[in-house]
Amino acid sequence: MKAKVKGRYEAHRGAASAALSITSDDLKLTGILTDATFSNAPALTGLALSIQKPGSFSIVFDVPKKDINFQFMNEVALMGQAVRLTYTRTHALDGNGRMALVGSTNINIANKVGLGYEFCTGVIKVRYAYTHGDLEKKIVVEPCLDLSKNAWEFAVTRWFEGRGSLMAVYHAGSKDLGIEWRKKSKVNGSFKVTDATRHSMQRRSMISRGALPVPERCAWKHTSRSLSLTGTNYSNSTRLIVL
Repeated sequence: MKAKVKGRYEAHRGAASAALSITSDDLKLTGILTDATFSNAPALTGLALSIQKPGSFSIVFDVPKKDINFQFMNEVALMGQAVRLTYTRTHALDGNGRMALVGSTNINIANKVGLGYEFCTGVIKVRYAYTHGDLEKKIVVEPCLDLSKNAWEFAVTRWFEGRGSLMAVYHAGSKDLGIEWRKKSKVNGSFKVTDATRHSMQRRSMISRGALPVPERCAWKHTSRSLSLTGTNYSNSTRLIVL
């Protein structure tokens, strides 16, 4: 049996949350709490429960909203190629349900392609991933095309020795930029820091320089930042540590 605790703090919202996971054999039970659960008195606000079997299924129940999320994973053979399928179904009392199917396959050790479709919105996304370098020090480049909006996303992840990574994601349509720094350690625990920046352009007038119009003012606005901490895993132990 293994137990793990994970904490998360979002600076832009001033909100905190914690997750307690217990793994037994091939099943994983998780309880997620937020600061709203204990803000005034112990309550079910901000409480979510999940049970999952990695690589097979996952069920998440939002206690106060009574929303249920089902996710099923399977692998099939298509034209001699192994294709990984993930089906997600969300049932919400307010009617804002979601149903999606994602398929991905490894062309070879360095190239991977994926296709995702949302049944409710009709959104179709095609993703390609290229991996360069060895397992410890690799670079992963992931362009993604949203066919329904004809919009591009581009992600680059640099992995370092010691299980650390730095990822940057750019959305061409909204000009949003996201950065994530993640560090994993079996001894000292793990952490993740994310930062999101939105590009806003104010056009009070256009200044023509030669044949190219140049906007008068262009600014980057910070929108969000979050910090996640994960405690050390202990086998057959109830000691939980959050860094």
